[in-house]
Amino acid sequence: MAGGGSGNLSLADAAGEADALAEEGKERELSQLRAQWDEDLEMAARAADFRERAVAYRAIGQFRFRTKKELLRRGLDDESPAVRGSALLSLERLSRDHPGDVNDLRPLLHELVTHDGNEAVRRLAVVALRNGSPRPDTIQILASLGQDDEQSRELRDAAAKVAQVLRRKGTK
Repeated sequence: MAGGGSGNLSLADAAGEADALAEEGKERELSQLRAQWDEDLEMAARAADFRERAVAYRAIGQFRFRTKKELLRRGLDDESPAVRGSALLSLERLSRDHPGDVNDLRPLLHELVTHDGNEAVRRLAVVALRNGSPRPDTIQILASLGQDDEQSRELRDAAAKVAQVLRRKGTK
């Protein structure tokens, strides 16, 4: 998909450029790039093809699009595991400095962690919860998952580790 007034640059390429600008602290240039790609990102998030939606939801985090939290919520409810995973990656990125983002979506994240049919999505939801406040209900869910022998080793390990990180946060 070409757009954003950037010639043949794809949304994925523009998002990579945006991520680099954000890492370099070039806020003005990042803001300009956001403005150029805002419409294309919105259109891609509504595309019929799950691959386009996945790119769009991942781009939200790469662009540091804090104004797209409602769109991100829709991505977490998408039928495609790839889209849900991309939305979780963006949520994790945006919530590193803003734990309120995780706290606002906590019930949905709890649902994904405990009931999503895709294990990778469940692990990504666990990782996103790490950036939130150390709430007892979250710690309990994660600790229980960490001890559940019916879960995969990767999910158990991730859940136990994040539960431990949240417990430490709570004692500081």
